[in-house]
This record gives sequence, C-alpha cells and structure tokens, in this order.
Amino acid sequence: MRTLLLLILFLTQMPVWADHRDLAGWVDPRIGSVGLGRTFVGPSMPFGMVKPGPDCLSMPNAGWAPMPEPVKGFSQTHVSGTGGGQKYGNVLIQPIRLTDTPTHTPLLMPNNRVWNQPVYVQRRTAEDFSLGYYRCSFSNGITTEITTSERCALYRLRHADGLFVDVASFLGMDSIPNKREAQQFVGSSIHLVNAHELRGHTTVRGGWNNGGPYTVYFCLRSEVPFAATEVHDSLSAKLLFRTHPISMAPDSVVLVKVGVSYVSELQAQRNVCGNDFDTQLDTLRATWSALLGRVPYLGTPKERRMFYTALYHTLLMPIDKTGEEPAAYRRPMASTALWADRQLPYYDDYYALWDTYRTSFPLLMEYYPERATDMVNALLNIYLHEGYMPDARSGDCNGRTQGGSHGEVVMAEAFARGLKGVDYELALQAMLKDAEVPPADHEKEGRGGLEEYNRLGYIPYGIPRAGTRTVEYSYDDWCIAQVACGLGRDDLYRKYLQRSRNWRNLWRADYEWQGMRGFIMPRDANGQWLDSVVWGQSAVYHPTIAYRPDTKVAPWYIPWWNTFFYEALSAEYSLSVPHDVPGLVELCGGDSAFRRRLDIFFEQGHYNVANEPSFLTPYLYHYIGRPDLSAQRVSQIVRDNYSDAPDGLPGNDDGGAMSSWLVWALLGRYPVAGQATWLHIPPVRIPEEAKAAPTAHLSPSQKAYPMPGGNPMLTARFVLNRQYRNWPLAWTLETDTLRMVCHGNEYRIPLSVVEGADAFCWDSPQWTGRSYACRGTFLFISRAALRQLLRRHRFVYDGLTWREVERRKGVVHVRADVDGTEMWIATDRPLPFVIKMMNNKLGIDWTLE
Repeated sequence: MRTLLLLILFLTQMPVWADHRDLAGWVDPRIGSVGLGRTFVGPSMPFGMVKPGPDCLSMPNAGWAPMPEPVKGFSQTHVSGTGGGQKYGNVLIQPIRLTDTPTHTPLLMPNNRVWNQPVYVQRRTAEDFSLGYYRCSFSNGITTEITTSERCALYRLRHADGLFVDVASFLGMDSIPNKREAQQFVGSSIHLVNAHELRGHTTVRGGWNNGGPYTVYFCLRSEVPFAATEVHDSLSAKLLFRTHPISMAPDSVVLVKVGVSYVSELQAQRNVCGNDFDTQLDTLRATWSALLGRVPYLGTPKERRMFYTALYHTLLMPIDKTGEEPAAYRRPMASTALWADRQLPYYDDYYALWDTYRTSFPLLMEYYPERATDMVNALLNIYLHEGYMPDARSGDCNGRTQGGSHGEVVMAEAFARGLKGVDYELALQAMLKDAEVPPADHEKEGRGGLEEYNRLGYIPYGIPRAGTRTVEYSYDDWCIAQVACGLGRDDLYRKYLQRSRNWRNLWRADYEWQGMRGFIMPRDANGQWLDSVVWGQSAVYHPTIAYRPDTKVAPWYIPWWNTFFYEALSAEYSLSVPHDVPGLVELCGGDSAFRRRLDIFFEQGHYNVANEPSFLTPYLYHYIGRPDLSAQRVSQIVRDNYSDAPDGLPGNDDGGAMSSWLVWALLGRYPVAGQATWLHIPPVRIPEEAKAAPTAHLSPSQKAYPMPGGNPMLTARFVLNRQYRNWPLAWTLETDTLRMVCHGNEYRIPLSVVEGADAFCWDSPQWTGRSYACRGTFLFISRAALRQLLRRHRFVYDGLTWREVERRKGVVHVRADVDGTEMWIATDRPLPFVIKMMNNKLGIDWTLE
C-alpha cells in the first residue's frame, strides 16, 4: 500500500504528457495580447484567411485592446503580433439596440475631403477568450459570440435589435493624406440582396507594407430577416431585424455569418460556412487539436499553456489564400511539372521572412511539411508572377524588405531537409534573381544596394540598412551556394561561397569597446572607416553622430529602415553570422576570447530578447564546446522574459517568430535556419509560480520634467519623416536662462544664445526625461537673426542663407537658398518662434499651435 501511495504521489508531481485529444484547451489567446506582443485574440483556423475580432477605438494592430477601451465593432480581417503601421480591419459590424445613437469619426475620402462616418461605440462589461471563441458583453445588454471557419466569420448575437455594417472602416483610419504606413480608403459598395443577405466590398491601400489597393468582398447572411435598412453613400448600412424588439426576449439569439473573399461577392457568398455556430466551433477545435498534437510536449500545466499557445501563434500566419489570389494568378500559364495536376498554392501575409525564417519556417518544415511545401511553392508562385520572391507581403503586394532577401534562406532550409514537392531548379532561379538583378523599388522587393554590394563587397554607409544588408546578403549568398552545390552547379557554388564572406569587409578588427574587440562598423564607398556619421539630407548642413557599437543613428524618428543597422545594433549584428560562426570565433581571438565576449555581451545588457537578430546568440556557446553555457543563457532568458500572462511575450510576436523561439527552447533544440542543423540543450523548465511583474523605477533622467508656467502652452505638431507626433511645449525665462519643456524633456538655453545664436539645437524630444544644455535655439531663431531678417530680408542659420519670401502682419515667410527648406517666423511674440517648418532636409517639420 505504501508503495502504491508513493507511486501516486510521484505521478502527481511529475510533468504529464499533454492530452492530444483536447490540446485546444491548453491554448490561451490572451498570452502576448498585452504590451509588446500584439497577438490576435479572436478566433482563427490554422493559417485562416478570416480572423474576426473586436476593433477598439485606439485601433491597435490586432484590433483588440484591454477593457475599458471602447469597441467600435467587429471586423473580419486581422494580423497577429505585428509592429509598424496597421493593416486590415475590414468589413466592420456592430450589433445595436434601438436606443443606441452614433457618434462620428473622420474618414478621409479619395478626393482628400473628410467624411463624418457614423460609429456606434460600446463599452464592454465582460469578455471571455478561448481557442476559436471570443465573447463580450456590452453595457447596453448585447452579448456577442464569435467563431470562424477558414473564410467565414460566425456571430451569435443576444439581445440585439439590429446591425450597423461599416464597409469603409479599417484599422489606422486617419485624416492625413498618404501618411506613411497608414491605410487609406479607396472605395466601397454595399447593397441588400434580399431580407437575409447583404453584400458589398471595400477597397483600401497602404498600411505597414505601403502596398497598393486590395479589395475585400463580403456576403453577410442573417438567420433572422431584416425589416428595415438604411444605406449611407455605399459606406455603411443600418439593419434592423424583423422581429425587433427581440432584445426584450430572454432567449433572443441571432446567428449572422460573414463570408469573405478577395475575388468577388459571389465567391464571398460561396465562402459562407454551412455549419451552425456550435458545430463550427467544434470543427475548429478538433482541427487545432490535431495540428497541435503533432508536437508532443511534456510539461507542467503552466508550461503546457505557454508551449501550446506559442505553437498556436506560430500557425496563424501566413494565411492560405489559395483560390483567392489576384486575377493574374488565375490565368493559365506554363507551370512546372510539379504543379501540372493541381492548383498553384497561394499564401499571403508573409509578415515578414526577415522575422520568420530563423525559427518559424524550420518549425513548419519539421512538423507540418505539407503546409511548409505549399508556402515554399507559394513564394515561387509569387516569383513567377511578380518577378521576385517577397521578403514581406501583405494585401497581395510585396513589401517591405527589411534586412535581406530571405526567400533564399527558406529555400535553402527546404533543400537541406529534402522537402519534397518543390522545384529546386526554379528556386535557384528565383534566388539568383535576388542576387543579381537590382529591383526598381528596393523597399518593395529584391536587394537594395545590390550594385555596391557586388562591386565593393559591402554596402557603404548612406545606403539604407547598409550594415544589416551586408551581413544578411552574405548569409543569403551562402544559402544560394548550398542549393547550387546540391544541384551540381559548381561554378555558382564557388561564386556565392566567396560572396558569403562579404560580411568580413565590414569587420573592423582593431575596434575595441567595453572589453570586446572587433565589430561590424560603417565604412564609406572609399573604404574609410567612419567614427561619426552624418544624418539628414541637407546639401549644406551636415550634423554628425558619433558611431559606437550601441549607436542607433535614428534621432528624431529618422526612419529606422534608413539606419546602418535595421532594428538592431552593431553589438548584436557583430555576433549574427550563422553561416560562419567558426570564422567569427577566430576573428574574435579564439574560444576563450569568444566566451569572454559573449559573457560581456549578456552581462552588459546588449542582448535584445525582443528582436530576431539576437535569436541565435545565446546558443553561440555551442560553437566553443560549451552547450551547458548556452542552456544557462536560454533558460534565464525564458524565465526572465516569457510567461503565461497577457504580457507574456517580450516583443512583437511578428507572425509567430517570438513564439516559435520559445517553442524550440521548451523542446530543447534550436534550428540554425538554412542548414537543417540543430543545437541541443536540456528542455527549458519554467517554475509553476507566476512571473512577478518587474517594478518600474524611473531614474531621475527618466522622469518627465514638469511644464513651467507663466506663458501660454503650445502644441508642437511634428512631422518626422512622415511620422506624426504632437507634443506639448512650454517655456519660461529664468535669471540667465530660457527654460523650455517639450514632451517632458528640458531644454536649458542661455540668454546669450537666445539673443545671438546662429544655429538650432537639434536635440530630440522623442525620449521623455532628458535635459539638454543647448548651444542653439529650439523651435525659434535668435533675436539677432530676426533683426537681421527684418533689416536685410535675409539671415544665416545652420550655415544656410534664408531669404524673405513674404512678409505679413506678425509673420515672415523665408526659404533656404540651397535646400529649399521653408520657415514661417513669428515677429510679434516674446520669442521669434518658427511657427512652421516645411521641407526640412533633416526630416523634421513642425507647426506650433
């Protein structure tokens, strides 16, 4: 008996195998939804085209925000885990009561006029999340439940009198024309087919990838007939159910289905799901359980929640749009023999390969090879029709490239694994196109800086993302070499193997910093190393920034896609050479020196858990024979940064990239992408107790400086390289200093500078809590410069000659001779404020109000 009790105790204390029959129950969609993760909380089928969920007024990238943020409705299309500008959020429906009244939100029309679009804002009193299911209750008594099929959303509404359907709505609505990374309305239509069915479409352009127009067609079908409809200029419709006021009935329920298509309204109608709500929910969960069960995992309840939620996130994107591809893809064409007997696969929302090639695609190829094969072939399908494989793609448009042309790594990984059903000759052709033919639009596809890369062996500073591109093109070229070798193309193998060493051309071997020696650093086209770099595009004024391995080179929101390294620093990228780690170890001084370097890198806080270039770094101890140290680093990273809480992801999930890194850590092996190589560690274990949220302690330099009184407060409306920021501005004169506070940053400007300066202070207010001792003026010119302007109709500032264009009461309009930058300078205020700056070649424009 004692033996039996001990056995029972042992079994209850040890981790248990997840029950493969109901793995859906271990998925918690809330994990990663709060904070940086930005994961989608609504229902979705694996790689499902339709992802219905709530859209909140603040319009986060995945639509949902925590309570008490108001909800404007439920749209049918979303992405998961993305940064940058919003995408999708199309065809919004909102259940309403007869007593509800709309407010209005501005909608920028194609003619740049602003239309006041009705919006029925509601506040949630409760909500519930589980895999494939979302429910919330509104303060007006309506409850909405949602599930989905691959191409149809299903809604079960309780106590609703009708629906408001907004086909013009989308995430990121803004009244500024052509705002970078913002979606823009193009057109829409909506019409009632019969008492049960409403159809229409919406066309939107832009968003994160700055893509062209995409059109979402829909067919909305209600089990309860509509009694009355109001259609507003093909933008929206208000529908009342015939049996109203059904909201008074205790069991009043309406089932609404929204079929979606990217082809036509009729196809949207065909996509309407035939199942009822509960049957479809059961079907969805059975589908997910079968897929999740392919990756058996041993763990505690907390570990299983984290593991299977992370695996779930990895299987949300890209989305399967086979049969929903653009019209050009549906025309007959000469396809390869592999596709002769079936439709070419088509996937969208590769968001982006730069994020997912490292950990997501190896996971798909390992456990879901049939899906991975279709995704690889879809990349080749896009190449056949667009001319390039995408590095990123959304809304049926390539863009934006980030660090390289990473279709090469995906193809090399598939080839190294022997993934069947792929035409590798065609794959090599597509890879060579990236490597040899400069694109017309390097932000959309292909390799930017390719001519310089192939001619110099590196990309010189001044070309966007020069450091990142040089390092990652080197790896892309190594991947080309491997495929070429396997296909018997020895000439190509030798050529691209040699090019794969190009990263060494930016290796500055004598550079020492924080006890580390040797870094990938900026170099100009003449081969000179740069200790400082110029920012801005002025032909006359050339401000510089000292360049160190921790320099971001992005003042004033200068686009990070134009910096030397993309979303990372030299300290990180100098360790990101996955195809030549032994060579990196040698350049760093051998095994002992490399271990010291890794230790310093982590101990000094240079490891960035929130970004993909550092994914491999904690495993680099393997290459010096110390996998035990890799295991220690990875375990610490997981325990410190991941949890099963809503903020349980340390960075943007990026379509499952951050989550798939966690999956590999919990499994105890890491894939070196493009090589079908594994680095093994003991599976990471996570304490069952919840992660304690770190306490935020602001140092004095991080606290916002209080706004001074005594003068009217202004608003500085900045346009920073097409990114918009509105920051408060206040100022006061002290004994011998002008004190200004903008966005919680303090600018202390001596009165001698206020009186006689001939240059601006360009210290940025983007980070709150900084104090600047200024040698130039901030948002105004000196009084001496104003006197010179009023007397001579010109003045010199920042080395530029500014000439008067027009003078009117209280303001002088001036223009720079060379750059063409314009300013409107106040002449009737205590300070000669620049009330408007336009066409500034530093990328910094503003208006003071």
